[in-house]
Amino acid sequence: MAAPDDPAKRPSSAGVAIVTDSTTYLPARLIERFQVNVVSLYVGWEGDLRPEHSYRDLDAFYARLHESAVLPTTSQPSIGDFLDVYRPLVEAGRDVLSIHIAAGLSGTCQSAREAAAILLAEGTPGEVTVHDGQTGAGGLGCLVLSAARLAEQGLGSAEILAAVKQARETLDIWFCLDTLEYLRKGGRIGAAQATIGMALKIKPILTFGTEIAPVGRVRTHRRAMERMVTHLVELRDRGASDWIVQHAQAAADAERLVAAGSELFGCEPLFCTEVGPVLGAHLGAGVLVGGLSRPD
Repeated sequence: MAAPDDPAKRPSSAGVAIVTDSTTYLPARLIERFQVNVVSLYVGWEGDLRPEHSYRDLDAFYARLHESAVLPTTSQPSIGDFLDVYRPLVEAGRDVLSIHIAAGLSGTCQSAREAAAILLAEGTPGEVTVHDGQTGAGGLGCLVLSAARLAEQGLGSAEILAAVKQARETLDIWFCLDTLEYLRKGGRIGAAQATIGMALKIKPILTFGTEIAPVGRVRTHRRAMERMVTHLVELRDRGASDWIVQHAQAAADAERLVAAGSELFGCEPLFCTEVGPVLGAHLGAGVLVGGLSRPD
């Protein structure tokens, strides 16, 4: 699946401008529809760090990841990257709400805040508010789209931020992986736990919040997919108004979950996309599902 064109300098519609980072893996159609501004994280091997969106061939990236003895390096956007997006917006008098991957997983929020402080010191007319989304991937994408919908309705930054915080309380993202190897290499899970899990060929079920945490484990791929469907049932029963599916080199599994979820919810997911290189480097192959209930 090809990565979308660089959306970093795409203009936003009138009102509050919504900014996020590339780890949402939102489809280009929704980024364009809601005119969301995206700042890219970086990833690469041997010091050759490139913007995440520049990796057009995800199959090639994951093939190299599988073959490489070491993980690629990932890095947050620079302060300058954020200034390049923020400055034109605030100089036009726009307020900016910038929503990003959990600070416990990335320094992206810190770079964004430092850029916002520079603009504040310069006295630019628009105000930049940076918010830690306390999640990542499709969960972050759900929050960003909720914010963009409200911005389109003309709400101010404070009102949108309050709604995003409320939406985060209802958000629940689960994912299952083929292996714990990449989480172990990246230091996201204990070496002893990972070694035992890999030896027993356990398929971990994890949640994606302020940190990556286990919520269960199964022994077979079939059981893992059954647990993902069970999670969709639980989301529906809790009144989820948006649901999503994402995957990393697991398109067939994603299609099965989309089919199951569409029958359960009576509608298609908000989006189904492939996880890109930054998070893929830390997770490896697998599938992720989740949803949130929007307040009325």
